[in-house]
Amino acid sequence: METVVLDFGNVLVGWDPYAAYAHHTDASGRAWTTADIDAFFDEVGFAALNHEADSGRPFADIVAQLERTHPHRSADLAVYVDRYAETLTGPVPGSEDLVKDLAGLGLRLYGLTNWSAETFRHAEPAAPAIGLLHGVLVSGRVGLAKPDVRIYQHLAESFDVDPARAVFVDDKQENVDAARACGFHAIRFTDVAAARQELVRLGVAV
Repeated sequence: METVVLDFGNVLVGWDPYAAYAHHTDASGRAWTTADIDAFFDEVGFAALNHEADSGRPFADIVAQLERTHPHRSADLAVYVDRYAETLTGPVPGSEDLVKDLAGLGLRLYGLTNWSAETFRHAEPAAPAIGLLHGVLVSGRVGLAKPDVRIYQHLAESFDVDPARAVFVDDKQENVDAARACGFHAIRFTDVAAARQELVRLGVAV
């Protein structure tokens, strides 16, 4: 193996969208509960809207859409955008040491992340190990998002990566499966200790 490609969210940096609403209140001044956030996310289809943002759609367009379809909810989504930095909970335990160890082996290190181009500026301050990578492909900047196989192909072409000599690490099985379909070795991330074991199994002596 000569290359390791890392996902970011919940691999290198913790992401908790609920954290944006830690101080949010309803019209009466009552603090939102987890159930309130669940209800909001379910009503507007938050996961799908977030994927659209990751695929390059501006948040302003998404908020404008909600103003038409769920006018009572558009301000609630704007809170997520305004308080996005609070959703990043810091480095995943052990991830910075892992990146440093991989770099010490002389491996080529890249990031492949589903992330809005508008909020990506918050990534490295929350997880400084991102700055140790040789390059990063951000889905929102290229208008493609995992598990679309085209984004893996785009990464391989952009950074001259040979998938057969590369390991991809991601916390979502569908993204792992798509990477494998493109010829990458791939690991589903659960924690750093398990990722190290899988990398060793693939011949990366980390």
